[in-house]
Amino acid sequence: MLAADRQLRQAFTDYSRVHREHDAVAREFLTLLEEGGVDPFTRERLAGHFTGSAWLVSADGERALLTHHRKLQRWLQLGGHADGDHDLAAVALREAEEESGLQGLVLASTAIFDLDKHWIPERKDVPGHWHYDVRYVVVAAADERFVVSEESLELAWRSVAEIAGDSDESLRRMAMRWMQRGG
Repeated sequence: MLAADRQLRQAFTDYSRVHREHDAVAREFLTLLEEGGVDPFTRERLAGHFTGSAWLVSADGERALLTHHRKLQRWLQLGGHADGDHDLAAVALREAEEESGLQGLVLASTAIFDLDKHWIPERKDVPGHWHYDVRYVVVAAADERFVVSEESLELAWRSVAEIAGDSDESLRRMAMRWMQRGG
């Protein structure tokens, strides 16, 4: 097992201890990590695979940057496929940079902020599959001028308090978690 995989295993265990209400979800992620077969950090594992996402907050911690995702037609956090990279914190940071065009982003911690397993519907030649999304806190520098990438219809800074009332359970959970820790 790679060192990055051992670290991820420990991070799932730590996450489970801190967020007892998410213990079953963390165990599913551990199972995917340990089951063998097709590398779960690649899209070739058609049943489901790991992705890395960023809870990208403003320097003052009051707002989060969300994307209106082009393919899914929903407002979401920034993130994407690992494409073979076993360091999901690095994936989250890279995806945040690529999708926002923001300079000077900083990974706040290598601790997992949130886990979310969600279904991605079939699209063209890609069958429906699960994303095992591992989320990390990324902090923006003072310059918050973003660039909309081809993956997004739009980007927007939204107040964390506003996101806490969002209809999307996953976004709401991250906003509530952020507010509970004091931002």
